[in-house]
Amino acid sequence: MTVSTFTKAAVAAIIAAGVAAPAAADADFSGKTIEWVIPFSETGGSAKWANFFAPLLSEAMPGNPTVVVKFMPGAGSTKGANWFQEQKHEDGTLMFGSSGSTQFPYLLNDPRVRYEYNDWIPVMASGTGGVAYLNAEDGAKFDGSANALQDTDFIYGSQGATRLDLVPLLAWEMLGMNVEPVFGIKGRGDGRLMFERGEANIDYQTTSGYLGGSMDLVNEGKAVPMMSWGALDADGNIVRDPTFPDMPTFKEVCEATDGCETSGDAWDAWKAFFVAGFPVQKLAFLPGDTPQDVVDTYSAAFEAIVARDDFAEISSKRVGKYDVFTGAGTATALATATQVSDSAKEYVTNWLKEAYGVELK
Repeated sequence: MTVSTFTKAAVAAIIAAGVAAPAAADADFSGKTIEWVIPFSETGGSAKWANFFAPLLSEAMPGNPTVVVKFMPGAGSTKGANWFQEQKHEDGTLMFGSSGSTQFPYLLNDPRVRYEYNDWIPVMASGTGGVAYLNAEDGAKFDGSANALQDTDFIYGSQGATRLDLVPLLAWEMLGMNVEPVFGIKGRGDGRLMFERGEANIDYQTTSGYLGGSMDLVNEGKAVPMMSWGALDADGNIVRDPTFPDMPTFKEVCEATDGCETSGDAWDAWKAFFVAGFPVQKLAFLPGDTPQDVVDTYSAAFEAIVARDDFAEISSKRVGKYDVFTGAGTATALATATQVSDSAKEYVTNWLKEAYGVELK
């Protein structure tokens, strides 16, 4: 199945499944505290995503439990995901949040992965976008193409080449840019801090991280937006991100840049991992042995959050204008986020070895 065919079918399936209402819920969380574990640092987009939803979840859950976001950074989120794999249901007060940087090592058979998504129970999934931006000096050279940037040496703070960072790293390489990653940061917020300190001159953030931190740098004239990754329409085509409608997509910048192609093996691989990493980028899970009444309670709560009259307005300012999947739609969304073609995997595996000496066995 081609990428475009897959994405069209996947988008339709997610939308269809997402309208299914969860079963009746009857678990009571009065007096309880829910721990929502995020496997990144407290400065990144996943932190902002969880911190946005946490108080809304507290309001929507029966008994209005306290929802506390806790952080377990390390190994690009693999540490936290491996830990969650070993957790069992106790009283319904443990939830885990994953991101594309958790999905990609799983997709690439990274040997550090000891977790299995199919063992977990998804209760909410949401899409996001991403924005790449430059420092003021290099941003002044950007004219909608990367042609004037190809002789510049860029430094980028990265969580790792097998994490979600492979989307910007591959995109910049396709644009003919020389971007040297400094691996080992614990979250994208730490990459932004490197940029702010002048230790990096190019960065990217998911939408929540960009809105919550990088936008201030742009408003202060310290950063210049370069491009978003875009979004998918119902036919699986890349279009402008609804949160950033005035910003060109990577596809547009590629088309305007000498030597960059929006067809062929590199493009197909980039798009496949973009699809796996962004339209369904952040997911909330319960342990795999959680009783159905607890699962139904969480599903109903997230359904109620999305149904709020003010949800579209408040979410657009904090996490962007993207689909949120609840109920039966979460399982279909998870399937979309954890599938890429064998050819895309092979291309990326070979690229990682050639570009960064990363061997996945």
